[in-house]
Amino acid sequence: MLVFIDDSGDPGFKIEKGSTRFFIIAMVIFSDELEAEKAAVTIKELKRAIGFSNTTEFRFFKTSKDIRVKFFKAVNQFRFTIRCLVVDKSLIRSAELRSNKSSFYSYFIKEALKHNNNTILNAKIRIDGAGDRIFRKNFAAYLRRELNNNERKIMKNCKMVDSKTNVLVQLADMVAGSINRDCAGSKSDCKIYKEIIRGHIVDEWNFR
Repeated sequence: MLVFIDDSGDPGFKIEKGSTRFFIIAMVIFSDELEAEKAAVTIKELKRAIGFSNTTEFRFFKTSKDIRVKFFKAVNQFRFTIRCLVVDKSLIRSAELRSNKSSFYSYFIKEALKHNNNTILNAKIRIDGAGDRIFRKNFAAYLRRELNNNERKIMKNCKMVDSKTNVLVQLADMVAGSINRDCAGSKSDCKIYKEIIRGHIVDEWNFR
């Protein structure tokens, strides 16, 4: 099992000064590695078709409406599921989460992976973000401690990867962005992208 994770939004809480109201964790889950490879090839082929270089990323907030639609229609044919965690930051009261970005990030990724209705087991987890070496080491250890026990092993391993070289993490970014756009509901295209991939979404958890 392969799980690709990315987020949309920011961990800031000054919403009235420009911080995003919503923070989204999106998990794109493939139970078949060959299917994941096929999806990756299709994304790379789409890059060439639209004139992107190999190093140009598909980033939701850096691509046009037309390219977003083409992207989601291209990947829609493959077998994967989407689980996402939606955090309305206006509801968060924890001083630690409000003041510590690393704690905020780590906690919500852990929550998204932990509450999976027993659908994620022994997974290879790939998360966007290089981070510094100490944070990467501590983060992986934190997830292993929180997610694995004698009865259940959610995580086989966890690697933080460079999204520039991993198009399936780019897929997770595009999914996270589409969910965030839908939650915010302020743009004319807020429903378009999520509707294309709706059949893949098995859980959209609004954190309380």
